[in-house]
Amino acid sequence: MLRYLGILVVLLSIGVSAQGTVLDLKIQGNKRTKTSFIKKVVRLNAGMALDSTILENDIERLKRLPSIAHAYYQVFPAEGENNFNVYYGVEENFTLIPFANIFTSNNDEFAFRVGLQEFNFLGQNITLGGFYQYDIFSSYGINVRAPYLFSKHLGLTINYQDLTTQEPVFLDNGTADYKYNNESIEVLALYEFNYKHRIEFGVNFFTEDYQYISGTTDPNVPQNLNVDKYLYKLIYNYDGIEYYYQYLSGFKSTLNFQYVNSANTTLPEFAIGFNDFAYYARIGKRGNWANRLRLGLASNLDTPFAPFAVDNNLNIRGVGNTIDRGTGAIVLNTEYRHTLMDKDWFVLQSNIFVDGGSWRNPGGDFGDFADSQNLRIYPGVGVRFIHKRIFNAIFRIDYGHGITKDASRGIVFGIGQYF
Repeated sequence: MLRYLGILVVLLSIGVSAQGTVLDLKIQGNKRTKTSFIKKVVRLNAGMALDSTILENDIERLKRLPSIAHAYYQVFPAEGENNFNVYYGVEENFTLIPFANIFTSNNDEFAFRVGLQEFNFLGQNITLGGFYQYDIFSSYGINVRAPYLFSKHLGLTINYQDLTTQEPVFLDNGTADYKYNNESIEVLALYEFNYKHRIEFGVNFFTEDYQYISGTTDPNVPQNLNVDKYLYKLIYNYDGIEYYYQYLSGFKSTLNFQYVNSANTTLPEFAIGFNDFAYYARIGKRGNWANRLRLGLASNLDTPFAPFAVDNNLNIRGVGNTIDRGTGAIVLNTEYRHTLMDKDWFVLQSNIFVDGGSWRNPGGDFGDFADSQNLRIYPGVGVRFIHKRIFNAIFRIDYGHGITKDASRGIVFGIGQYF
């Protein structure tokens, strides 16, 4: 309401906002986020012509920051003819967030990941975090992400992880279990063209270690493999989403391309790319329709270590943990989210979903996508517990029940919306 009163004042005073001049920009409502940082990332400055388009874009930009739950602007006449003071008001998120994911491991035992992340370190919207995971074996990682480290457009992220899991490897004559370790360090440059368009590019150095545990063997598949690798990564993100607390509307697209090579010349180089398209629409006052389409392809090597996995936590809820692999993927997730309760700080949300997808077999062809053996369709229901003042504080529970051949069913827990 205050924002629209501000607009009315401007219209009554000058007819159209672009005719006035901004005498001063003031920030209000921020306690942990530095005022200097907010002024750094917005476009509006004192002395500029008053332009409602810039104001609207700045507000959308601020609502995308982890530290800010909601933002608005007000415009008031100032001293002098056609001079105006602009106020940007923000409602902040609590950004020091512990998290815990509970799931089942690939041998159906108890597994979990716990961690702590600060999304507004030093009041500059720097993310600093780490995690510990127990999934049959212990793993850990740390990450620093500073999108505006050098300027309002240029930043940096550094990630380190030592991840160890038990992975199923699918051979022609059965399945084998391997102890898989991936130790990596990644450095990416972050460049933001504007609040809708940004890219990330850089390099990841990692060591993969496979050790045979049990199951089927194949003379052509090594039982122990340790190799140093590196990959070049490029991510392009378009974000045209309008954010209003738990409600989303609009379109988003994320392209991820990687080129992987190895210090071992006997191992082939390969490329992998996938694009996630997301579309959200408001349905009435309490409804939200959410959709995600993933299209992915990798070099079509006939290998049991194919990069695209069929998995509960990645793409198909209820399907199980890493039940298959492929060198191509087509996955569609669609769900209807409905707010059952919306209080000052708490939201209870239900959802009904259908997850479906198909994969190309390693060394196969595009006809594999139409093969009923590769098709999975899992409808289901879920619930969300949302804290409106804590960034990404969404605890979700989903139950998926397969309707295709040899389907399973199961419950999936997680933090954050599934997509």
